[in-house]
Amino acid sequence: MADFKVVSPFEPMGDQQQAIDELSDGILSGMRCQTLLGATGSGKTYTIAKTIEKVNKPTLVIAHNKTLAAQLCSEFKEFFPNNAVEYFVSYYDYYQPEAYIPNTDTYIEKDASINDEIDKLRHSATSALFERRDVIIVASVSCIYGLGDPEDYKNLMFSIRTGTEYDRDALLMKLVEIRYERNDISRERGTFSVRGDVLEIYPANTNEKAIRVEFFGDEVDRICEIDITTGEVVGFRRHVVIFPASHYGTTKEKMAVAIKNIEAELEERIQYFKENDKLLEMQRITQRTNYDLEMMQEVGFCQGIEN
Repeated sequence: MADFKVVSPFEPMGDQQQAIDELSDGILSGMRCQTLLGATGSGKTYTIAKTIEKVNKPTLVIAHNKTLAAQLCSEFKEFFPNNAVEYFVSYYDYYQPEAYIPNTDTYIEKDASINDEIDKLRHSATSALFERRDVIIVASVSCIYGLGDPEDYKNLMFSIRTGTEYDRDALLMKLVEIRYERNDISRERGTFSVRGDVLEIYPANTNEKAIRVEFFGDEVDRICEIDITTGEVVGFRRHVVIFPASHYGTTKEKMAVAIKNIEAELEERIQYFKENDKLLEMQRITQRTNYDLEMMQEVGFCQGIEN
């Protein structure tokens, strides 16, 4: 395990060292709440960086909004150039929930614009947590918003090793199950391409590098890390872990239970609308719910499933 190491030409001054010692002792003794007081420009970020170094534990920093989180992330990256400092905020540039007005039978579909760069950074943050412990996640308050189950995410991960035999078609199905899409034309995050005995996987947590898996029959002959832009090989790997392309992936068993529960709740709502002579609402909720259920069964995902 790598240790946190602050890289800075400065040393703690004034009462900063006292604050670092007291904050560190409080954390290590199990105190749940502590407050660091200080005016603007008094070095609070540096003090917290030195506290993180001393405590040496994975750290979550929560800021009020995306802008402040980005500023803090940039500062922590300067203090910890040899550790993983990740940015995790809401990836919606725009979000409009669905709405329905029964009087005019007006239905407004849910609509959203997802920022691809922020989505990449979110995947980078979660994969870093599974791969190492010297991780600082700088997040906005929206990080408390429900993601998928961490255990499901962990169970959906899989590894590929050189010299090991895999059924290639089963491997491709596994990629589809964890929300990767096949794309043999363009190189995009969260996709894979197949040409003969060569499988290329474009991980969800980066736009710069891809994984090329070369087969000899059913055996993995070689694993390369390639530059997506140039196609040049930048390294060879004996082992690689593939992380899911979505934070909302889940197992088939849990999906089946969820669908069964949704169908039961739908029957309750249909009965309620019938009893209250709201046939238009009954028809609308039946149509929309069945559509989402069909999407979940066929592709394992539906628009807005994160809600």
